[in-house]
Amino acid sequence: MDQQEMVQEGLQHLLHVYNRFPIVLQQGTGTHVIDQNQVQYLDFLSGIAVNALGMAYPQIVQAIITEAQKISHVSNFFYTETNIRLAKRLCDISFAKKVFFCNSGAEAIESAMKISRKYFARQEKEQYEIISFHQSFHGRTLGALSVTGQTKYQKGFEPLLPGIRFAHLNDLNSVKAVLTPKTAAVLIEPIQGEGGVFPCEEKFLKELRKLTQENNILLILDEIQTGLGRTGKMWAYEHYKITPDILTSAKALGGGLPMGALLVTDQVAEAFHPGDHATTFGGNPIVSAASLAMLEIISAPQFLDNVTQQGDYLKEKLLHLRSKFPEKIVEIRGQGLMWGIEVTVSARDLVQGCLQKGLLISSAGDNVIRLLPPLIVTKSEIDLAIEKLMKVISE
Repeated sequence: MDQQEMVQEGLQHLLHVYNRFPIVLQQGTGTHVIDQNQVQYLDFLSGIAVNALGMAYPQIVQAIITEAQKISHVSNFFYTETNIRLAKRLCDISFAKKVFFCNSGAEAIESAMKISRKYFARQEKEQYEIISFHQSFHGRTLGALSVTGQTKYQKGFEPLLPGIRFAHLNDLNSVKAVLTPKTAAVLIEPIQGEGGVFPCEEKFLKELRKLTQENNILLILDEIQTGLGRTGKMWAYEHYKITPDILTSAKALGGGLPMGALLVTDQVAEAFHPGDHATTFGGNPIVSAASLAMLEIISAPQFLDNVTQQGDYLKEKLLHLRSKFPEKIVEIRGQGLMWGIEVTVSARDLVQGCLQKGLLISSAGDNVIRLLPPLIVTKSEIDLAIEKLMKVISE
């Protein structure tokens, strides 16, 4: 079956919830992937920040094989070594004292929302409302969709979860305006990804942390996309010199396999008792092994230093690109190896043009293209990506 036939079969049998590009990716190594017609692409999407170490990273592949030969799934009635080691490792490299494993970012958000409510219910307080932000994105389950600040994703799924209020990013007064005695938590992305790559200002996030502490409400950081080295530090909150009460992680966490996690302080952890929350596949030993292998690589200080260096280089190249096309590029936003380019032309057309040039990127809204290269990207690969992008913009 050739690629075109395979695409037609996909259209026939897969539920049409994605507008996929008509190529079938077959294999990859490092920062490159190959489709069924043996066309090679430079991957500056990383499976939407999932493949932090690119494709087929040897240590991750070996960890998966080794664990699969030992044990695959045991349910949450039992412990497994890789899962325990992974939980300890995540606590060691973060503020957290306890971890709950799930299978995706949306599940991690659901877990965060539930534990926030339970935290105050245990204190016999009627605090269940959550403040989120306009243009945010937290997932597509009904709960996660309710705290997503983009109506285009919510249309047709109403009524959504009650008790959700929205503020404006980097505007503390707008947070204070929706704060009520029933507020349980504030949920925020350090950098809004799907919403257009909008970073939190340092002063704002520090003041927000102070506001939540003064009002005895929880701060939840959604680091599903920004965490695990993407911004040049293990967690984006480190740039702001604050710590949250709750953090959600996913995407890169599983080393390319499905994995999500809820990270919490000891105080918050006391809210959940046996039976309050669960998932059948969370913390799967094979995925945990892949995650441990991934963390071993990115935890090295020289690795994160290199991410910062490559990110600075990419920023420099993007700013030069903007100077070349001031009428087409409005703004460059981001940090580390997470960048958004706001344009005056169709973002999807640019993404399509880059695909034809052998470069994989994505859009984040109608007028922003997003670059999320693997954290192992080199300067020469950045140069190549910018060269392809320049050609597409000029055309």
